[in-house]
Amino acid sequence: MQYHQGDSIACVIDSSAERREGRFSNNYFDGLPVRGVHRLLFFLIMAAYFFEQFDNWNFGFIAPALSKSWGLKPTDIATILFWYFIGMTSGGFVGGIVSDFIGRRKTFLASIIIFSVSSIITGYTDNFVVFTLFRALTGFGVFCMMVTSQAYIAEMAPCETRGMWQGRVAAIGFCAVPVVALICRLVIPMSEEAWRYIFYAGGIGLVAFALGLKYLKESPRWLVAHGRIAEAEEVVASLTGKDIDLSAAAAQVQPKISVLEVLTGMFTRKYIGRTCLLMLLFICITPAGFLLTTWTTQLLKMLGFTVEETLTAMTIISIGVPVGCFINSLVSDLGGRKIPIIVLGCLAAVFAFVFGNVKGLTLLTLFGFIVTVVNMAVNFSLFSYTAESYPTRMRNTATGFHNGLARLSVSASQPLIPMIHQAYGFLGIFTSVAVLFFLPMIPLLLWGKRTGGKSLEEIE
Repeated sequence: MQYHQGDSIACVIDSSAERREGRFSNNYFDGLPVRGVHRLLFFLIMAAYFFEQFDNWNFGFIAPALSKSWGLKPTDIATILFWYFIGMTSGGFVGGIVSDFIGRRKTFLASIIIFSVSSIITGYTDNFVVFTLFRALTGFGVFCMMVTSQAYIAEMAPCETRGMWQGRVAAIGFCAVPVVALICRLVIPMSEEAWRYIFYAGGIGLVAFALGLKYLKESPRWLVAHGRIAEAEEVVASLTGKDIDLSAAAAQVQPKISVLEVLTGMFTRKYIGRTCLLMLLFICITPAGFLLTTWTTQLLKMLGFTVEETLTAMTIISIGVPVGCFINSLVSDLGGRKIPIIVLGCLAAVFAFVFGNVKGLTLLTLFGFIVTVVNMAVNFSLFSYTAESYPTRMRNTATGFHNGLARLSVSASQPLIPMIHQAYGFLGIFTSVAVLFFLPMIPLLLWGKRTGGKSLEEIE
């Protein structure tokens, strides 16, 4: 199979295999089916995603019970969330840079240890400062793994189905959200301190670490970028069952560059336009999405509903998380990636505004579910879009930068939320969410680049 740089419709256009010394010449996994051990690798990432999201989402359901148990005020919850997102910001920046230098596999596995152990310690402590510290470390590990996995999936999937696999992995992984919601609904009412068991359960992520240690493969694109072509061909062969020759693909890789060039490459003339656009998308969409997922339980309780009622509502709403990821897997590869993002972003703005206006727990639950579905779909389309927008040598550094910047904007927004709520109430909060979803869709429509369905090398 021969890869053609200028073809924007298909990544591999010659159906007859070109042989070089009895080996198949191919552009990594492009044009090849995902099956067997290759498919198993994606299921392993799904398992890691599941435990990661269990730790990521549990606080949103625990917060009302924790407030009651420790006598915390909304400003105390905001403090915990502020430092959690500072941890996520650091995990994004550090994880992205580190994985571009030591590899996706090592960074992925280390992050699992960090968020799993931190979750256990968070459940054990009685000290607010220690709780906040290890909650921040949980955020660090969670997001370190998140940004690493975004680049990893993009590099390990065929160009034809990158968005589909990103969505499928997320859909299965994010099933943790309704699971943790249901567990919280059953466990937290048992006693005043029962919320601790939820954090202890977060330590089960160490199972994913053990499996990853044995079965997870390094990204062949990362290996080629570091001159380890024979190892890369070995990985591709083990996953596809074909003796792949990557010499043609390796010839397209830019020679090794300095640390400074990796860190600043996204701001060079070639990439500055897409960098600025992605920055705008992340600093608007991410705070909007996290406000919805992190604060809704607490905001519903502040509307006068009981802890049991809010947990029941949030259990139903949280089912929208994997549903949204699954919908993303169906639509993400359409319209060159940017069109689904625009459509989903506009829908998220509309439904967020409706959610802020409806009354009664039933309608709040219904529209909360809908806006959660659309929010997750647009976010994971954006993750694919980001990973596709940069070359292998700096892909995860750039991905980590954008995601870290997004979490920094979330962290900065946390002290504003109680202020907006006090001044404008529930409606004011979700009107703000609607504006944040809609605002970046206009420049994306005007200047966004189509990336879906193209080889990563062609996009570069």
